Amino acid sequence: MARRRNRGRPVNGIFLLDKPLGLSSNNALQRVRWLFDANKAGHTGSLDPLATGVLPICLGEATKFSQFLLDAEKGYRSTFTLGVRTESGDCDGAEVSRVDASAITLQQIEQAVETFKGDIKQIPSMYSALKHNGQPLYKLARQGIEVEREARAVTIFDYQILDFRPGVVAELDVEVRCSKGTYIRSLADDLGQMLGCGAHVSALHRTLAGPFHESETLSLSALQALRESGEPEQLDHLLKPMDIAVADRMAVTLSADTAAYFQLGQPVMSTQAFRNGQEGDIVRVFREGGAFLGVATVTAEGQIAPKRLVVESR
Repeated sequence: MARRRNRGRPVNGIFLLDKPLGLSSNNALQRVRWLFDANKAGHTGSLDPLATGVLPICLGEATKFSQFLLDAEKGYRSTFTLGVRTESGDCDGAEVSRVDASAITLQQIEQAVETFKGDIKQIPSMYSALKHNGQPLYKLARQGIEVEREARAVTIFDYQILDFRPGVVAELDVEVRCSKGTYIRSLADDLGQMLGCGAHVSALHRTLAGPFHESETLSLSALQALRESGEPEQLDHLLKPMDIAVADRMAVTLSADTAAYFQLGQPVMSTQAFRNGQEGDIVRVFREGGAFLGVATVTAEGQIAPKRLVVESR
């Protein structure tokens, strides 16, 4: 039986999308993939439909390195509505409670926010994409099922108050820089519980995803307009190189002969890794001349063992 050929062209790189409001991350991914006519695509961590902002989309061989972006720091600007708590912790969920928040002061909020900085533990929302026995929690929540969730360790590197608008239903604008796995909805809900008035996320915008800032993104409508004026190849200049996903890792360069063995999946000696690396380090690997070959793990013997290899187009 003949193998089914992948549809689309073998285009490799990372596109930085400014995800629009109301669109799921998967729908955004599929639209970008179609516009580039790419044979393979994947994103690096979902944004809820109510969220906007930085969504790195990996095309082709770049999908092999999406995990490194998934594990990277994130940054968000968000508006918390104080006085109203919802089932999901955001404005899409049903209202659970409503309390007059007019007595809440900025000083109280500032004191509460300080307690969330640094290493903390969060209990994931039932409306998160985490899985329980193979089922996403949000699907169970929509069936009225609640399961016990274990608190998870996360780090809040920075948590700044941008603006506070007091009232019976008050609004708080914040900026957060955090580790992977942090739920801004949980931050809002926990803050509301601490203040005694309840709270939920009413707006959320991702400003940062690993090395990528919102200033580097392009909207879906702008990408569509560019595509309408030409062939998909004319969009390729918008792609970031694959190795930028691991730009914080040490770079190792191999001669053409050594690179050939590495590309066959064999560990090879590297003077750079032996001198500058430690066992277990992940390094990015290049062939002399600049071609990115993938990532490797440094061994105790000073070799580098392939971990993710780029398949070069022929």
